[in-house]
Amino acid sequence: MSLIWLISVPVALYLFRKYRVFKWGRYTEQKTLKDKVFVVTGGSSGLGKETVKELASREATVVMACRDLQKAKAVIAEIRSKIKGGELIPMELDLASFDSIRYFSEEVKDKFSQIDVLINNAGVSIPRMADQNLKTKDGHEINFGTNHLGHFLLTNLLMEKLEQSAPSRIVIVSSKLHESGIIDFNNLQGEKGFPPGLRNPAYNNSKLANIYFCRELAKKLPNGVETYALCPGFCYTSLFRHSKFKWYQYLLFAPIAFIFMKSANQGCQTILYCALSDDVTGKSGKIFRDCKLYESPYKFDDSVQHKLWVISEHLTKLK
Repeated sequence: MSLIWLISVPVALYLFRKYRVFKWGRYTEQKTLKDKVFVVTGGSSGLGKETVKELASREATVVMACRDLQKAKAVIAEIRSKIKGGELIPMELDLASFDSIRYFSEEVKDKFSQIDVLINNAGVSIPRMADQNLKTKDGHEINFGTNHLGHFLLTNLLMEKLEQSAPSRIVIVSSKLHESGIIDFNNLQGEKGFPPGLRNPAYNNSKLANIYFCRELAKKLPNGVETYALCPGFCYTSLFRHSKFKWYQYLLFAPIAFIFMKSANQGCQTILYCALSDDVTGKSGKIFRDCKLYESPYKFDDSVQHKLWVISEHLTKLK
């Protein structure tokens, strides 16, 4: 009997995993992207790296916007050992620095006559520790400042070029964890601390801000420019490298990870879907997951959405 269990349990887990992989969806269209320009933030690791690889395989020109230029160049060499197509251009961008964002934006506008798709992928997940409270270079809470304000500023600075390149798209990588987020204007960046119980509520809040940004942006965009938010799924990347786990938590986590976690390539499929598929045209401001429309259970508030935009303009000194 014990032998049967030893065999049947792993087989059942394997089959369940295969079923989940089938449900995740893939973007399979291989249309050429020659003469199309993509800007991908965080393009040297995780979802961004896999997105860059997929775009290169379709002959795209890809601006890899990364903090570490040497790492980006090493990734390009790695990609080039397998994929010869497209053009990969590393450019320095630190989303935790408004000065860096402004400099990068000017460089991109000077060097490229068009931007067909902006993919706001980069992100951090840094829990607040008892002995530290990390900030961006402009003094904002690190998760909110990088994940939301950084991309908010970048998108607005590139907006004119995106409008000139229409039809064009803005893809915003959020997370299902937005459903646990809170936008509290009296505690927007955790000035009064965060509620206990969640591992990193600041990250969740920043992902909710991403969704609100997408929704409000869709209202403001001219014809020909659309924006989409997406949840890539629970992916095996370095995003949560700053989270501290105990050894027994890793042991407990392993079987769950096997069943539920996507690889980075599986996770980037919805990014590709939003960036490339004709199916999403006309669905600006919507959320996608597993290569299809996703209806979030979160109760969005249009007044919060508008106010967050106004405050973000002020914090980034756009107005």
